[in-house]
Amino acid sequence: MAMHRGRGFASINYPIGMNLGGDPSQALVHSNPDGKFTVALSSIDLGQGMKSVTRQIAAETLGIPVADVYVDTADSDTGPHCMGSFASRGTHRVGNAVIQAAQEARAVMLEAAAEELEVDATDLVTDGRGNIHVKGATSRSITTMAACQAAQFKQGRTVSGRGIFLIPLSEVDPETGEMTPVSCFAHAAMLVEVEVDDETGEVSVLDMQSAYEVGRALNPRLVEQQLVGGAWMGMSHALWETTEPYYPDRSHGPVDFNNYLMPGPGDLAPHHISVLERPAPDGPFGGKGPGEMCANPVLPAVANAVYDAVGVRIDELPITPEKVLRGIRANGGARPKMRLTRTQFAGAR
Repeated sequence: MAMHRGRGFASINYPIGMNLGGDPSQALVHSNPDGKFTVALSSIDLGQGMKSVTRQIAAETLGIPVADVYVDTADSDTGPHCMGSFASRGTHRVGNAVIQAAQEARAVMLEAAAEELEVDATDLVTDGRGNIHVKGATSRSITTMAACQAAQFKQGRTVSGRGIFLIPLSEVDPETGEMTPVSCFAHAAMLVEVEVDDETGEVSVLDMQSAYEVGRALNPRLVEQQLVGGAWMGMSHALWETTEPYYPDRSHGPVDFNNYLMPGPGDLAPHHISVLERPAPDGPFGGKGPGEMCANPVLPAVANAVYDAVGVRIDELPITPEKVLRGIRANGGARPKMRLTRTQFAGAR
């Protein structure tokens, strides 16, 4: 028996959203009687942080504290239209719609404040702490709460806004049918180190190192947590999760997560992440969001690492011990790929 170590690399370009049908999302923003704001969406938070990031986007656009914004993801029958929470589109599509809606609501709020302060609305600015004041004269101010209440109870204004983000339809080549199905891409690269037991076929992930380009990380901690969780999900898809050979027949197969094979806490590998920020020109405050890209590069990187370790190329997931052992036996034994040392690599050049 021998343990073999290998490293595998993978890089991806991941599309954000779609271009088919314009891929629209809508948002509504309105002030409540207490001067706080509600953002209404039909874009569901699946755990990816949709509420958190749209709350930040709305607060930044309105010029008010994040604590003064509430995001309501109602059901799709009563909320503004959204194509859905898929295709890693949430931050980009919904975030842009929230900006439009918040800009319209902000304009009404400033008009109400201007009437109370007897100045022109273009002379007013917000400080992000719940105040509106005249440019260069901070003593002449009104709170955002007072402005919104004056609008609703004195001036008869509705402090609200509507927003929609729509991708212009791509031109289609009349001869080839070629078109652009997406609007922008995010990018990632990952290096995985594994250890393979040539007697049992078991694969252990020892370390993961990755670099992700996500536009601008609007909430760095959320981005990092999503990348870590997504990588663990990708590792689980690569090495554990399957319903074969029983699907769709459930007899003798897992019926709940007590029987479904997944990695446990002891199987999770250290993950070293580098987030590269390159603000997207069409993204909300430059953001694109990581989305499903979190898990994607792990699968080919693990497969490449197994090949590097024992010379077995597996192209069907998951990479189970049985598949590894069959490959080793078919090859007449483990055949690790020869890796040049730094000195040897320099000489080869």
